[in-house]
Amino acid sequence: MDWKQTISDYKYYLRIERGLSENSVESYGLDIWKLVNYLKQHQFQHTPVDIEPNTLHDFIYQVTKSLSARSQARLISGLKSFFSYLIFEDYRKDDPTALIETPKLGRKLPNVLSIDEIDLLISSIDLSTPEGERNRCMLETLYSCGLRATELISLKISELYFEEGFIRVQGKGNKQRFVPIAPTAIKYITIYKNKIRSHISIKKGHEDFLFLNRRGAQLTRAMLFTIIKNAAKKAELKKNISPHTFRHSFATHLLQNGADLRAIQQMLGHQSITTTEIYMHLNQKDLADVISKHHPRNDY
Repeated sequence: MDWKQTISDYKYYLRIERGLSENSVESYGLDIWKLVNYLKQHQFQHTPVDIEPNTLHDFIYQVTKSLSARSQARLISGLKSFFSYLIFEDYRKDDPTALIETPKLGRKLPNVLSIDEIDLLISSIDLSTPEGERNRCMLETLYSCGLRATELISLKISELYFEEGFIRVQGKGNKQRFVPIAPTAIKYITIYKNKIRSHISIKKGHEDFLFLNRRGAQLTRAMLFTIIKNAAKKAELKKNISPHTFRHSFATHLLQNGADLRAIQQMLGHQSITTTEIYMHLNQKDLADVISKHHPRNDY
């Protein structure tokens, strides 16, 4: 049993059986290739079915010395997933990662933009170009619907239900959900679709994708990140901003304005409410405001 074929089968399993995105599948595969390269470097002849716990312990110790706790946890999680797959397929009877401990991680609170910062970021976009109109439209949609980067660039014209006030989103694991969309985002999408997109020569197979590049093809994740980084630089915002920042801001602002956590969970497409609960964080000013407004002793 060789590593190359086993990793290929494993990635197929992740893609088909578990329904993971292509980015996640590739990340899991890279974790295992790190192990394979380590074995080659030290001239170990282990196969996926006979590698021993001690070898894995040594690999993790050597590789993770320069990694953060979060990166260590991700690598170990990838290894555990791989060997769980081997057991599931009856290639192994034992789990060599069973005694490997994952670093304890504190909950990382996401970066969030204020409403003023959202407005500043979007208003900094140069609307004198067709790409500027498209970029404003994308950022408005990210913030209006709380989409992931892949969900935004994969959004199709056939998934827009503006009369009902919803869009249909293809989320993780190809799970579909309907998300409400704000009138502002509907307005900008309509402008972009009718005045900008309609003048683009569209490549075959990309006719239904809403957001296109200048060559008429579906926009890439990398290009979306670049657009946001450039907008943040122009707006002189010092925060580390990505497409996910808009998603975090969407959820946080809804919660701060009294939205139900379960409703936010459905709109974000979280499988577990625990994932959504990270948005329950409050900053110190919020806590002070709660005390000043609601504690009975504040009248004294």
